[in-house]
Amino acid sequence: MGHKEDLLVGAKQALLEKGYARVTARDIVALSGTNLGSIGYHYGSTDALMTAAMLSAMEDWGDKIGLALAGPGRAGEEQLVGFWRRVIGSITDDRPLWMASIEIVVQAEHNPKLREQLAAGVEQGRRGMASLLTGVPEDQLDDETVRTLGAVQMALMSGILTQWFTDPATAPGPEEIVAGIRALATMATPSPA
Repeated sequence: MGHKEDLLVGAKQALLEKGYARVTARDIVALSGTNLGSIGYHYGSTDALMTAAMLSAMEDWGDKIGLALAGPGRAGEEQLVGFWRRVIGSITDDRPLWMASIEIVVQAEHNPKLREQLAAGVEQGRRGMASLLTGVPEDQLDDETVRTLGAVQMALMSGILTQWFTDPATAPGPEEIVAGIRALATMATPSPA
């Protein structure tokens, strides 16, 4: 690898270890084995390097989460319970990646390039969620399924993530999440006249 790639690897490692707000150029240099001048030469600024690192981390997150969520469930386990078990497992096992995904949203507010990439990732995430839940390949999904099932599933994941990060001791487990989804579905179903 050259300095440019080493800097990106170091910046991503710093992002995952320290969080965006705490990363300094010196942290990146120490982790990458490069020098401060390399940041300006290859990326123009530490901010530009951190944007590249966040975009790369977002891709890593999408790839890793996609693999975790598509994995096999336990024998005899209900599909939706198994899905949420894998989500929670990933939240606990891949905490730095999930945390980086939250930081990316915050940073995107002030970074148009990052926001544009994040918006594309959100759309891809909706499609991926809908595909995982329906078993229909992503390229065969209709827009309504993506905008309803996919979007709501992503919203549920964001809320569950917040609860697991804030207070894992009282955060809902897979069975409780599915029971809540069923209760909402019952409330959303019109009563017979």
